[in-house]
Amino acid sequence: MSKQAGQQPLDCRAGPSSSICMKNVLIIGHTGGIGRALADYYSAQGAQVTGVSRTTHGLDYMNPASVDAAIAQIDGPFDRVIVASGALEIGGYAPEKTIQAVTAQGMADQFAVNAIGPALILKHIKRLCPRRAPAVVAVLSARVGSIGDNNIGGWISYRAAKAAVNQIIRTSAIELGRTHPELALIALHPGTVATKFSANYTARHPTQTPENAAQHMAQVIEKMTPQNSGQFFDWAGKSIEW
Repeated sequence: MSKQAGQQPLDCRAGPSSSICMKNVLIIGHTGGIGRALADYYSAQGAQVTGVSRTTHGLDYMNPASVDAAIAQIDGPFDRVIVASGALEIGGYAPEKTIQAVTAQGMADQFAVNAIGPALILKHIKRLCPRRAPAVVAVLSARVGSIGDNNIGGWISYRAAKAAVNQIIRTSAIELGRTHPELALIALHPGTVATKFSANYTARHPTQTPENAAQHMAQVIEKMTPQNSGQFFDWAGKSIEW
């Protein structure tokens, strides 16, 4: 994978807790817009990148058995695990503007992809990450999943699924802290990124390229310590309320 124009390498002399160099990185959803940019960025910084996706491993959150089967093909340990999968529209079901637009199937699909799917990945973290060495697991969430930050409403199913994954991350971080004391598990908001994922919803919001988003998120990830585990950050490293 080639280095992206404009990306600045992190300092490999900074030490094992902050350096990307020679790290083993697992990216779930590495063929999507953000996932691919993250894979390119980490690879360009000298990391060994492993990707898992529907295309390469048959990973399909709508088929839970496929998740276990896909992850079973992967051997760790990994210093970084990034869950970059997700969807805003599923099966043509767009984010609702009103509660009257909610359907059972549409909401169920949102939970399957954006909450249950990441939870099924996190089931494997104890095996995938070292028990007695620094590691960071970042699950892409979204600011709209913040209950405290919700001041405009709408997008009920997507918001609810992202709020659910935030709770999954928070709860899992507590458990993993007991067995993996040097691991940080965080929720990470990538910002509004210009990808197919968000193409129909960016007109009113400033966007950044996947490459810029990847660089910013990697810089946040590389600063994480166990003291940050179970917290929610945006792409600039600012804390987001739950």
